[in-house]
Amino acid sequence: MKRGLFLTFEGIEGCGKTTQLNRAADWLKARGRAVVATREPGGTALGLRLREALLDAHENVEAGAELLLMVADRRQHLIEMIEPALAAGTAVLCDRYTDSSRAYQGAGRGLGEAVVDELHRRFCPRVPDRTYLFDCPVEVALARVAQRGGAGIDRFEREELAFHRRVRAAYRRRARSKPKTFRMLDAAEPPDSVFARLEKDLEALFG
Repeated sequence: MKRGLFLTFEGIEGCGKTTQLNRAADWLKARGRAVVATREPGGTALGLRLREALLDAHENVEAGAELLLMVADRRQHLIEMIEPALAAGTAVLCDRYTDSSRAYQGAGRGLGEAVVDELHRRFCPRVPDRTYLFDCPVEVALARVAQRGGAGIDRFEREELAFHRRVRAAYRRRARSKPKTFRMLDAAEPPDSVFARLEKDLEALFG
């Protein structure tokens, strides 16, 4: 059986990646493809508990502890859900994966991307077949977050502007360094325009 394709959706807070992932999953299902749409953190039962600790914690979470919790979630997700689905020929669409930790904990928190890479080589070696980076100015993205209202804003979304700028810069560097697997889409455009560009690449991937 042919292994399924692993597609990851990345970007800063408010970039619209989750909306585009859901549209991509619907697009593939409408064409008869077996699809799993999932997210990190929170793609498994254990991951849901880790997600609450990571996104909604009221206490301070030290940067190294944050990274290790992210990798724990990812390892469980990979073994329990992602790898079995890919082995069964199912396309897996994942909202955040290793590149999120490179950008957020490696660059945003200042731990260094090499540290993040080493953990992933050991515990999360699966590499995406395609990564979609939804890129837009930080100010545009955070304005979208603000429109959602205070109760729904998590601890990452509340970070200072400089943090989000470091994250965005790291994502853009990564995309430039991996032109074969990354596709950077202008997420400042209207959602339909963004999806039109995404759809073209999906057609090329899935035929």
